[in-house]
Order: sequence, then C-alpha cells, then structure tokens
Amino acid sequence: MLLEINPLVLPDIGLVFWNTIAFLLLLVVLGKFAWKPILKAISDREQGIEEALAKADKMKADITAMQNENEALLAKAREERATLIKDAKEASEKMIADAKDKAKSEYERIVADAQVAITQQKNAALTEVKNQVGTLVVEVAEKVLRRELSNKAEQETYIKQIADGVKLN
Repeated sequence: MLLEINPLVLPDIGLVFWNTIAFLLLLVVLGKFAWKPILKAISDREQGIEEALAKADKMKADITAMQNENEALLAKAREERATLIKDAKEASEKMIADAKDKAKSEYERIVADAQVAITQQKNAALTEVKNQVGTLVVEVAEKVLRRELSNKAEQETYIKQIADGVKLN
C-alpha cells in the first residue's frame, strides 16, 4: 500500500509564493517599525533590571553598614551603661563611706562631749561634797570650840598643849 497523498493537503505553489512574500514583507515591516522598539523596550527593561539589581546591592550594602553601625552603637551604649553603673556604684560606696565616717566622727564627738559633761558633773559633785564636808567640819569645830570656851581652865590647858606642839622653824 502506497501512501496516497490527498490533493487538498498539498499546498499550491502560488500559495507558497504569496505566503513567503507576505511573510518577508511582514518581517521587513516588523524589522523597520516594531523590531527596533521591541529591542529598545527589551534593552530598557534589561537596563531597568540591572539598575534595580544595582540599587538592591547598594541597599544591601547600606543595610549591612547600618547593621554594623547599629552594632557599634549598641557596643558603645553597653560600654557607657557599664561605665555609668560603675560610676554610680562607686558614688554610692563613697556616699556610704562618707556617711559612716560622719557618723563615726559624730559618735566620737558625742562621746567626748558626754565624757566632758561627766567630768564636769563629777568635779561639781566633788566640790559640793568638799564644801559640805568643810561646812560640817566648821560646824563640828564650832560646836567643839563653844563647848570648850565655856570652860576657861580647860581652854588654857588646851592652848598650852597646842603651843607646845607647834615647833618654830
């Protein structure tokens, strides 16, 4: 069996010729009017994509730089925070030490004032006791002398004894 070709399927030479002419004419018209704008649009699109990629790379570099800057700022802030905490701690310790020193000196002053007051009160009490003892001695001596002055003979004898007991230098 031979393959039989249907004449309806076979193209006519004229049809092929006109189709080729139409295709070439279409190709020339498209080349003259559409091909350049299409290529230009593709080129513009390509440039736009390249610019977008360049911008993206630049933004990525900027973001990386910002992240590095942020990390540096964070490190600096941490250092400043540590310094501030250290300074505050030192200041509080100094304030506590100053308060302790002030309290100690105030305590020592109060104790010294109390000791002075105690010494003054003790001296005043001793003076008062001495004065009272002196007063009592004078009173007793006065009573003794009155009793003895009433008896003249005993008084003369007593005076002679005292005079004999006193030695002249």
